[in-house]
Amino acid sequence: MSRLIVMFNLQSSADVDAYESWAAATDLPIVRNLPSVDGFTLHRISGLFGTDAPAPYQYVEIIDINNLDTFGADVSTDTMQKVAAEFRGFADNPVFMLSDEIPAAGAA
Repeated sequence: MSRLIVMFNLQSSADVDAYESWAAATDLPIVRNLPSVDGFTLHRISGLFGTDAPAPYQYVEIIDINNLDTFGADVSTDTMQKVAAEFRGFADNPVFMLSDEIPAAGAA
């Protein structure tokens, strides 16, 4: 399994309530229903642990992908292209990082 981690801030013109409502009603349910996705969560970042310093990002998305080839096809659909365009209307230079889990010693 691969995991896509997306870190981003909202554009200065974006309304937080409008973004979070859109994410809850559109982005999360549509992406969660893609055949290549096993899970998708959105996190509002509240700060940096152990400090009062502001976090560099407002939001983090975590998408668990069961098949990267299928995911590529899934995100190419008209529906996902529309969702991606709407996301770009809210997000300011999102960072998309693809990761693979490193299992603990002795883990199957």
